[in-house]
Amino acid sequence: MKHRHGARAHRQLEPTVPGTSREPGASSLQLIDEGARPSGLGEDAVPAWVKRRVLLLNATYEPLTALPVRRAVVLLVCDKAAAVHEDPLGQIIHSAEYSLQVPSVIRLRNYVRVPYRARIPMTRAALMHRDRFRCAYCGDKAETIDHVVPRSRGGGHSWENCVACCAPCNHRKADRLLSELGWTLRAALVPPKGRHWRLLADNKELDPVWLRYLGEGAA
Repeated sequence: MKHRHGARAHRQLEPTVPGTSREPGASSLQLIDEGARPSGLGEDAVPAWVKRRVLLLNATYEPLTALPVRRAVVLLVCDKAAAVHEDPLGQIIHSAEYSLQVPSVIRLRNYVRVPYRARIPMTRAALMHRDRFRCAYCGDKAETIDHVVPRSRGGGHSWENCVACCAPCNHRKADRLLSELGWTLRAALVPPKGRHWRLLADNKELDPVWLRYLGEGAA
């Protein structure tokens, strides 16, 4: 089954999904996948590879964002980017003129300037990465988020007052203070620094290949 896509060109990037505009000469791109969903099936039948993300690097190898597979393929076909790491288990995509394997990491051929933002927004995914998916109180696998000073007692929703937490500790702590329980934190609560944390804030699960580009905080 053939899927027709209007390809789009890359413009100045934010650390989220980059903007798009139509690229001359790319409108005839037709991605052909033998495993594509049959006609008439719902969105739940979309192949798993279509939902995957591809890490986009700047020309300087600075991580920018995680792109949908189709957007990454368009950048490659339009020669806006080059593959850095192919996914050995990735889907092979064909068109009338191209045959390529879905990559894991791609890099822009030309450098783009990204506006600098000092403070990283706190999201559940980013907080889990900061605390390495471990409970800040006991060190077991984290399943939820806890406010060190409960919100009912004036605690804020911030990097300095939120931690990854396991369900048992979350239940035991309830709305009490650490001093009332005799508990201590395993590490100081500080906001993460580095532009790659903006990418971590939006992606809970990461391809292991990405880690070499995302810095120590992503490991």
